[in-house]
Amino acid sequence: MGTQGLMDVPELIALRDGPRVHIRPVRRGDRDRFEDGFTRLSAESRYRRFLGFKKRLTEEELAFFSEAEGPGHQALGALDPATGEGVGVARYVRDDDDDDTAEASVVVVDAWQGRGVGWALLERLAMLARAAGIRRFVATLLPENRAMLHLFERLGRMELRSGGGTLELSVELEARPAAIAGPAGPRARA
Repeated sequence: MGTQGLMDVPELIALRDGPRVHIRPVRRGDRDRFEDGFTRLSAESRYRRFLGFKKRLTEEELAFFSEAEGPGHQALGALDPATGEGVGVARYVRDDDDDDTAEASVVVVDAWQGRGVGWALLERLAMLARAAGIRRFVATLLPENRAMLHLFERLGRMELRSGGGTLELSVELEARPAAIAGPAGPRARA
């Protein structure tokens, strides 16, 4: 089964502290949302996401972030339904040398961190990846980025390697039921 159809319609998700977000695939028209969302990341959040200081996104980065297409490159965005602003994004890019593996990343604007947006995005991204035949996510994190490490731990069995001031993680995407009962809720069972 391919990834088409799994997230064609935006999904309205209730977060653990009450607000809701729409989760949907990133679209070509989201370029301005990426630019705006980047301005709403603190210097620390930018540092953690890009593994270094970053003042702005380049035109090439904006094009890459807003043009995720095909089963090898998927991205999901979370939007504030009241304002339409982007509040987070999760993406994977399949490894050219290993079809079973994809590099994954998640970022959430500071005002929405710690509310379940990252998990809602990552869990749905893993669902899309599994449907595309991807069996593991890899990611590079800073050791102090404990929140992101905990998100990836929730997906499945994880291996960590450290070196060069970063953590390299590999997490197996264990089979999960298709139905999801929210970012922190129990999974529906067959």
